[in-house]
Amino acid sequence: MRPTGRLHLGHYVGVLKNWIALQQDYQCYFMIADWHALTTKYHDPSHMKDDVLDMALDWLACGIDPGRSTVYIQSQVPAIIELQMAFAMVTPNKWVETDPTLKDMVKMQAEEPDFDGLTYGLLGYPILQAADILSVKGDLVPVGKDQLAHLEIVRDIVTRFNHLYGKPIFPSPKPLLTETPLLLGLDGRKMGKSNNNAIYLSDTEDETWAKIKQGITDPARVKRDDPGNPDDCAVIYKYYEVFAPKDAQALAATECRSATRGCMDCKRILCDYINESMRPIRARRKELAGDKKAVLGMLLEGSLKAYRDCNETIKEVRELLNLFPAFYAASALAENVLM
Repeated sequence: MRPTGRLHLGHYVGVLKNWIALQQDYQCYFMIADWHALTTKYHDPSHMKDDVLDMALDWLACGIDPGRSTVYIQSQVPAIIELQMAFAMVTPNKWVETDPTLKDMVKMQAEEPDFDGLTYGLLGYPILQAADILSVKGDLVPVGKDQLAHLEIVRDIVTRFNHLYGKPIFPSPKPLLTETPLLLGLDGRKMGKSNNNAIYLSDTEDETWAKIKQGITDPARVKRDDPGNPDDCAVIYKYYEVFAPKDAQALAATECRSATRGCMDCKRILCDYINESMRPIRARRKELAGDKKAVLGMLLEGSLKAYRDCNETIKEVRELLNLFPAFYAASALAENVLM
């Protein structure tokens, strides 16, 4: 995940809940992708370290467990960038130029006021993602259906690389299809910091209520005693379907249709459900934020493990490409590197 700001409810519902569950059955690698963040946020990296730490706090508070999984920072593992270079040498331009994920990213980036054209780094985004996955020889990649096309490029790179050099050193990663519910922003647009329409995991209960009050409801329900239609309530009722129990969802729908419950009352009840769901996460986050040194230590430990694992991969690649062994050693990553 790219550290581009605080995480919101959309991240929690669409990604983190799945990741947390996967820890029960798989050896997981969770990477804070700071190099990836620079592909679109290179104009102002001044908040990068804070964003990395915020992401780690959100992950840990939600239930990502460094005792079970490897949690690390991309830029602390140079072997990933080295593997990207090796893959770039064998990847045809047309493979990345036609990647639908990349096209979507360029389209979104073009809407930013400081956009000054496609950069080499953004063009190479799919190859860097291939290196992210294959540096740890990932077998399964948790994705939604919208990301399947990109994973096919990764599989194509594996096939080409293994064939060119006559040794199947990389697995062909398979998609682990996951449910990724789409939670819109409170104004009905994509939830995000730039749209100022998100409820963040770190928001207080009062901040959550102030935002929920602004959420859009059935546009046809103008007055308090107008009957509503939950099917046309694209934001507030959809939040009910995620955060409220089934009986509460049914009651909200019935009282909306009969106009026995007003939209503001509905929002207040919804807010209580959201705050109840987020309360243990927020308490844990506050506790962790009080000991940032411990969080940095966790990131260091995970990054050292990923460093060693990925170095084993790049040793194989160097041998295959008839390159000299790397002169740097794992011990070169000093213990104070993140401090």
